Amino acid sequence: MALVTVSVAGRLYDIACDDAQASSVRELAAALDERAERLESQVGMQPEARFLVMLGLTLADELAEARAEIQRLAGDLAAVADGDARLAEGIARMAERIDAVAARLERS
Repeated sequence: MALVTVSVAGRLYDIACDDAQASSVRELAAALDERAERLESQVGMQPEARFLVMLGLTLADELAEARAEIQRLAGDLAAVADGDARLAEGIARMAERIDAVAARLERS
């Protein structure tokens, strides 16, 4: 078990995690700290609890936007897949017609 000390909004926090997760926790904390710096530059100094709630809401908003984009892309992908399936069906029907014409020509 690793104990990783991270800095977010100028405060140090000790986070316990698996040894294999230590690097990831540091990277995530650095990204969170970067967002905290941006938020602080927008809203100024706030009481710690209020600031962390604002930071959490900012991240929740980003997550909601990302989920909405994933849903939109999934819909686009489904539409493309449906179009591909219809195209494949059309190609298969054309191949059947070509085979039928070729069979008639061979019999002639």
